[in-house]
Amino acid sequence: MAQEFLQPDYGFLDQVEAAGPFDIAACFQCRKCTNGCPVTFAMDLYPDEVIRLVILGQREKVLHSRTIWVCASCETCTTRCPNGVKIAETMDCLKEMAIKEGVPSPQPQIVALHQTFLNNVRRRGRIFEATLLPVYLLRSGELMKKWDEGTWFDEMLLGWKMFYKGRMPMFPKGIKGKKEVRKILTQSKK
Repeated sequence: MAQEFLQPDYGFLDQVEAAGPFDIAACFQCRKCTNGCPVTFAMDLYPDEVIRLVILGQREKVLHSRTIWVCASCETCTTRCPNGVKIAETMDCLKEMAIKEGVPSPQPQIVALHQTFLNNVRRRGRIFEATLLPVYLLRSGELMKKWDEGTWFDEMLLGWKMFYKGRMPMFPKGIKGKKEVRKILTQSKK
């Protein structure tokens, strides 16, 4: 039986922290993040394991994990952390690192949603749902899937109901500081 040896990337923690800071080294593995996470059922690594693997320099394992893409960024983990480790922000950072390094995602629909969401915010300074969903459906290939299944009409009907009840505006609301938001997102892209 061949023994598997760890091949740590000693600069990985520093590289992740430089994008933050996220206070990753403050984690003492209490597992409160994992115990509160609503999506652990779909993860291959638990949030506390991702943090530990970052500390141990396991770049490949972390960036190729499904967990960073499944994370809903709901902030439950961050809120529960007694040491203030910014776990949800770390997951977002890891997603961006994976994209920059060309690591293929095991969840391509999530990557499409992630990129569509960020582009929508970059463009308007906030989310505009009336364009977010159609662009996502096109980018992810879900529109063709719904067309083939015959469920596209249900989606349109739901959109109409939301519009009728005032839950989906026709025009985006402007915000102050749109240029600042765009600048932040453009800097994080580099």
